[in-house]
Amino acid sequence: MSKIITLTTDFGLQDHYVSAMKAVMLGISPNVRFVDISHEIPPQDIMAGAWVIRNAAFLFPPKSIHLVVVDPGVGTDRNPIVLEVNDQLFVGPDNGIFSLFFEEFSYKAYKLNKPKYWRDVRSRTFHGRDIFSPIAAHLAKGVSLEELGDPISDLVSYHWAVPIGDKDGLQGWVIHIDRFGNLITNISEELIEQTIGRRKVRIYVGNTMIDHLVNTFEDVAPGEPAAFVGSSGMMEIGINRGNAAEMLSVDKGTQISLVLQK
Repeated sequence: MSKIITLTTDFGLQDHYVSAMKAVMLGISPNVRFVDISHEIPPQDIMAGAWVIRNAAFLFPPKSIHLVVVDPGVGTDRNPIVLEVNDQLFVGPDNGIFSLFFEEFSYKAYKLNKPKYWRDVRSRTFHGRDIFSPIAAHLAKGVSLEELGDPISDLVSYHWAVPIGDKDGLQGWVIHIDRFGNLITNISEELIEQTIGRRKVRIYVGNTMIDHLVNTFEDVAPGEPAAFVGSSGMMEIGINRGNAAEMLSVDKGTQISLVLQK
């Protein structure tokens, strides 16, 4: 059975970068199956890439290989790494792109320091093609993690701010904005259940007030804002048939407040 290699990058599809990576991998392991998770990560936005790969990777069959290249530090001394997390393998830069795994899952990490598994000619600015793609292809051929590098434990990790809950409600922040302009927060459904339960609450984001949580967009009129728990299990703010980020003038990092009503 052919191995699956997924690709997540900020390269877009205008240029040759994604095709070049696939060409290198096919030259090493011609029977791999490629799945493009996304090539529309905002340029150099490490945490956007972390969010996307976290929400897609663990739906794939065991031993799938995930090649993740959002790498503003390419050519510097940041380490190239491979991770084994649960039953999935990840290849990419040690720049925080895998941060969302560290608190939730156990993992093994290896620093890629065996150049014989890289391309012979290597650019300083395209490690996606010259280091990470060959590594992913060699993994697909059955090369072990131990052959590709040495164990490493001190990985770069970023963290979103933790939501704050008290007697008055919850405070969180917008951590991701998807293609539709939905505002994804760091407030989980579980936290809402624990802190708010079935009590009445008002939601404040920017200059907008929403007077209750709903199940989906269509529970409000077209053009109206809605607060709901999205497919990631986190609270989101959206506009029925509109773009919440644009219409509410909200960006990542904006505070979200859920205020209990007396």
